[in-house]
Amino acid sequence: MSEAAYNPFIVLICLTALYVGPCRSNVQPPNPACHLEIIKTYEEYEYIQEGDIMIGGVLTMNSYTINFPHPEGISSRILCVHSSPQYYRHYVDFLFAIENINKDRILLPNLTLGYHISDSCGDARKAVRSVLQILSGTREPVPNYSCVGKRHIAGFIGDLTSETTVPIAQILSLYGYTQISYGATDPMLSDRFSFPYFFRLLHSDAHYEALAEFLYYFGWTWVGIIRTEEDNEDREHQLLTKHLSRLGICVAFDIKMRKERDMLTKNNFNYYEEWKRIIKQSSVNVTIIFGTFSVTFQQELIKLIDVLDKNTVVFTSNWALNGDSLNYIMGIVNGSLIIMQKPINFITTRTEHFLENIHPYNYPEDKVLEDIWMQYHFCLSEDQDKNQLYETIYSGTLHNCTGQEHITDIGNFNNVLHSALVYSAVQVMYRALYMMHFSFSSKSPPNSKRISSYRNQLHQFLKLIKIKGKDHFLDKNGNFQIEYLLYNCYIELFGKLYVNWVGHFCPWNKSDRALRVSPDEITWKTSKGQIPRAQCSASCPPGFRKAPRPGAQSCCYDCVLCSEGEISNITDSISCIRCSDMEWPNEKRNRCMTKTEEFLSYTNDLISVFISSISVLFFLITLLVLVVFISNHDTPIVRANNRSMSFLLLVSIKLSFLSVFLFLGRPVDITCMLRIITFGITFSIAVSSLLAKTIMVCVAFKATKPGSSWRKWLGVKLSNSVVLFCSSIQIIICMTWLAISPPFQELDIHTSPGTIIIQCNEGSAIGFYSVIGYMGLLAAVSFVLAFLARSLPDSFNEAKYITFSMLLFCSVWITMIPAYLSTKGKNTVCVEIFAILTSSAGLLASIFLPKCYVILFKPEINTKSHVFANKS
Repeated sequence: MSEAAYNPFIVLICLTALYVGPCRSNVQPPNPACHLEIIKTYEEYEYIQEGDIMIGGVLTMNSYTINFPHPEGISSRILCVHSSPQYYRHYVDFLFAIENINKDRILLPNLTLGYHISDSCGDARKAVRSVLQILSGTREPVPNYSCVGKRHIAGFIGDLTSETTVPIAQILSLYGYTQISYGATDPMLSDRFSFPYFFRLLHSDAHYEALAEFLYYFGWTWVGIIRTEEDNEDREHQLLTKHLSRLGICVAFDIKMRKERDMLTKNNFNYYEEWKRIIKQSSVNVTIIFGTFSVTFQQELIKLIDVLDKNTVVFTSNWALNGDSLNYIMGIVNGSLIIMQKPINFITTRTEHFLENIHPYNYPEDKVLEDIWMQYHFCLSEDQDKNQLYETIYSGTLHNCTGQEHITDIGNFNNVLHSALVYSAVQVMYRALYMMHFSFSSKSPPNSKRISSYRNQLHQFLKLIKIKGKDHFLDKNGNFQIEYLLYNCYIELFGKLYVNWVGHFCPWNKSDRALRVSPDEITWKTSKGQIPRAQCSASCPPGFRKAPRPGAQSCCYDCVLCSEGEISNITDSISCIRCSDMEWPNEKRNRCMTKTEEFLSYTNDLISVFISSISVLFFLITLLVLVVFISNHDTPIVRANNRSMSFLLLVSIKLSFLSVFLFLGRPVDITCMLRIITFGITFSIAVSSLLAKTIMVCVAFKATKPGSSWRKWLGVKLSNSVVLFCSSIQIIICMTWLAISPPFQELDIHTSPGTIIIQCNEGSAIGFYSVIGYMGLLAAVSFVLAFLARSLPDSFNEAKYITFSMLLFCSVWITMIPAYLSTKGKNTVCVEIFAILTSSAGLLASIFLPKCYVILFKPEINTKSHVFANKS
């Protein structure tokens, strides 16, 4: 808060528009000190009706002032010009409120309300003069003196703008008078320490909050601001930008229009051209016109119309108080709108009758009314000097009027945006007086002196008034309530852009921060037939997030596709949301979906059908070979090299083909344990059988020598012992593995994006590689022995077939290891199945197909004579 705000007396001295009379050496006044005089006005506009209780009013009826030479002297005086019908309507509402109150004898019997109203003309100097005139009770104000002995002023109503209201409030705070403003929005006036007696019907912060919420509702986050150069507007500008920033709305440009005298500098720098360049180069489609309305600002703004005609122009609420200029500006700017408090209307038959009587014939002393008749009905005045003055200022031609003219014929008098705030302010003041009278005088007869004595307590009763938003002043219990709809804002749109529904915006109701209408319910009429867009960057659709541009405002960003595994399900998402472990984004990355499960299914995978068919085929072939061998079990080729080992080998090969089905379908813990153990033990038995066969070939060759001690090893005991011993070691390895860390079902959610790989985890890698390694060891030993015995002379020597089969077996499983480690998901399972099928088929083909060929197609060599012939 500024120092001036805390010391109203200093501001009073500065703003009272005093001037020092010249001190001349040759003329000595009675008092040699230089004297102070309040600045003179060309003509006073004041209205007085005495009453038991007086209400002061400083209202704006003329729009602005000019310095004009007075005919009676050489000095320049303030001249109030441009009487506004819309402003004059505020005075009419004041009169109507006083008339209604005085006709009601119930609440304040035997007392009348009077008024003393003065026109501030929208000028701070004139406003100070007006309030001092009312306090003094004289045409020429006498500060700190009251020249009307029995006048009892209860409080003041006024003024319209913050520029004139602030100095009035500073003066009245010194004297303790209550003041109710009907238009000031300066945040400084909310300081209860500096302005303890000040009240207002417009919230200082609310309409900016409502404006920000309105812009945010339609997604208008990239706006420009054009404002005037006034001290109080810097504070209001801070409020506006605070609410805009809170909702993420960025200001692309902020043009502070200088006063006319500062528009051209010494270097002839043209600010208008610079501002036009800024607006043209900006991508803004929504511009906020902000600041105290004045004719000068209007004229400056019109010069920028050509670069604003394609913008949606948003006016702040105080612009609604001047309908003439507002309608003109908004009518030529495409897509103009204004947001303001909901108007308070009280149009009744009684009101209309009162307005019909507003005529210069009925109010001959009303100078403002006469000026309005001259300006809008072009009627001659009886004062020729005034006619001449009018022609000098307005350059117009006047004529005699018929007397049938009405004030309601003036379009802006019944402006659609007019709100009966002055009427409401008078009613509030009156009701507070009633409460005070009822409180202090309930046991004594009412009188004006008693009420006047409590003038300083009036503001306390105004504080007690509860704002309920009702349509009446008194509730059922007789308690006063204010009905001025301070919780609603009213949206009006003009020009080529409008809405067919008037919405109520409620930013003060924190539980209901929304325009009570959806965008679909609003009909936007533009050249394109759609809602205007006001964004620095296009909205990021779901599936994208906003990425700030380096060095740019937060509203300027790039749209970046959400990262893998993340989604955004709203427009303009700041960040993306990561899907849960069991979910994955869809293609547009705006929704999480359940991940696809991947495993070798019996029904959904063609490769599973192929593998199943191959496994069944090899199983049948093995079964057929077993049948052939059983049918020819007494033939020499079957009995050679241990018939029982051949049967055991066929059974193990057959089981290995069937074990493939444990690798198909959805893995569970039990199948994960069985699949590894089954093929591990089965192959260990098969390889042990081959090892036993190879050992028996070597032993048989040694036993053929005369006197060889190897004869005692001939028979099934040795081969059975080899198979049993070698298989037992693999069984021990498998049981140990299951006991310590068995395989289990695992859900792999990280390897393949968007897929849950249902697979078997080996549990213990050592256990898995021990099983594979032991099989490899058996195969290697069998391969070495078979390789060494491949050329031994013997009938139906299998050593060379075992050598080839073990070479194939070792090649398959050695190749399987890197392939197993480099694949994931069901491909890993396919590698395992391929190794099982290939190695099993290799054993079957290498060991048994040659014998089947002999049995089935060369029976003549499957005889003892042929065996003995080979031996010899």
